[in-house]
Amino acid sequence: MAADIETSPSASSSSHQNQYPTIDPTTFDLIVCGTGLPESLLAAAAASAAKSVLHLDPNPFYGSHFTSLPLASLSSFLELPSSSHDSSPVPHPPAAAEDSSSYEAVDLRRLRLYSDVETSGNFPEPSKGFLADLPGPRILYCADAMVDLLLRSGASHHVEFKSVDATLIFWEGKLCAVPDSRQAIFRDRTLGLAEKNQMMKFLKLVQGHIDSDQCGDGGTAEEDGFVRIPAEDLEMPFADFLRSKRLPPKIRAMILYAITLADYDQENAESSEKLIVTKDGIKSLALYTKSVSRFPNALGAFIYPMYGHGELPQAFCRCAAVKGAIYVLHMPVCALLFDKETGKCKGVKLASGQDIFSHQVVMDPSFEAPSSISPPNVACEGLNGSSLSGKVAKGVCITGSSILSDSSNVLVIFPPKSLYSDQTTTIQVLQLSSNVAVCPPGLFVVYLSTPCDDAISGKKHINGAMNALFHITNVDGPVTCHLSTENEGSEGEDKPALKWSLVYSQELKQASLGAVCSSPMPDENLDYRNILETTKKLFTAMYPEEEFFRAIPAPDSAEDDSSQPE
Repeated sequence: MAADIETSPSASSSSHQNQYPTIDPTTFDLIVCGTGLPESLLAAAAASAAKSVLHLDPNPFYGSHFTSLPLASLSSFLELPSSSHDSSPVPHPPAAAEDSSSYEAVDLRRLRLYSDVETSGNFPEPSKGFLADLPGPRILYCADAMVDLLLRSGASHHVEFKSVDATLIFWEGKLCAVPDSRQAIFRDRTLGLAEKNQMMKFLKLVQGHIDSDQCGDGGTAEEDGFVRIPAEDLEMPFADFLRSKRLPPKIRAMILYAITLADYDQENAESSEKLIVTKDGIKSLALYTKSVSRFPNALGAFIYPMYGHGELPQAFCRCAAVKGAIYVLHMPVCALLFDKETGKCKGVKLASGQDIFSHQVVMDPSFEAPSSISPPNVACEGLNGSSLSGKVAKGVCITGSSILSDSSNVLVIFPPKSLYSDQTTTIQVLQLSSNVAVCPPGLFVVYLSTPCDDAISGKKHINGAMNALFHITNVDGPVTCHLSTENEGSEGEDKPALKWSLVYSQELKQASLGAVCSSPMPDENLDYRNILETTKKLFTAMYPEEEFFRAIPAPDSAEDDSSQPE
């Protein structure tokens, strides 16, 4: 379902602009504003636990900051008033005929979450054939918890997947294939025999440790013939552990940044913002290994949803609607209602002027309740901008050919310092083709992202990756450029022609608990592991006695929707 469709998945739907429906009933167990992935997960989990849920969105489409927009609308969405340089007040309805003496309203504002938007090139026609992921680039491991949740909740019935054909790493000016099996390691002509043996020895050690964690029947790992990694090694930095196993730098980079998907420099423990320890690195390796072999019709470890990542929140919204949740799109929330005596949240005031009541309210991350206008006894933690935690620079490109010949959907990783000496973060690139229904045949959509301290340095690194991958036409005419891969001749291949690009900066905003819960923005990660874990914590804090999605009987063999590229 396209992002610009205004109907909701339940019987209750929004009406035309500036005409709001009356919502009945007026009291719910949970009110959720925003239909992004975290909010949709919370709504579906609560509905599954037999809670009454009202799910609102000020936009006429599903997904909020996790949506897939028509590409022609992306730039205008990023520059909406809600992302302007000054916080924007939410339109307020006419005063109600009767004001309650027991509660008061705290007006909401919209935070600036996108900035520094720059476009270049001519947009290809027809423009309606493109969909752009607002949270992109983003992929899923075949075996990660989000895929398990899709299957367990029944949301998998509403979304299909395709494989990511190949993973490449940019190393010493060339693109190198990331081996996903022992056979691929031995086929790699860039590794010497000693390096291959070290790699195989390391994989055997890791697999033995993984198997020892899974051994049962009360036996110990030693009794079952497995060799565990020493406990002290599990707490050391993962990069140090890899060095101790004499793995060459390129293999370490592949493991750290293309398999474990680390976002920050792991080779310098003193300066790394998010250092991965060995036990967590081993978990990621186990996830990757399991993902490669989980589905027989998936080509590798990673998959991507057909029609874009906006399909994921929509799938969970459908699950919630089946369980009785009420959906109303194009319905702004303009104020929060708080009890005058206790300071506890009582509900929300809608743009229609109607007051809706609930003791549990979740707001999407673009809303803020400035502390300067909040009553002294009202706690609005997380809704005053205090949970902003950094930035991520992003890019969206359209090209005329593939980064890798004969491949449609390709993941490219630029490890820290692979382009610039001051590059301390990973640059992640995801190329998508028409076989995932996000662009017309013969063209490709490419997403780029990297965490950054400021927009200037972040956009510098995004543009550097674009220059390394694409043929960018100068004013004086095209220049012959080549993109080298290690298994090809010295001349390499012609770079894909860059037809259009958009580069911008997005704020990172963490989830927060309080009188009102605030959900997180899309983070800097390539997958959903952290977002799903954060969402589970929010749900448990609201409903400590409830299970996050009650398990339903699973089929004997889970059918994967990932099919081979056409």
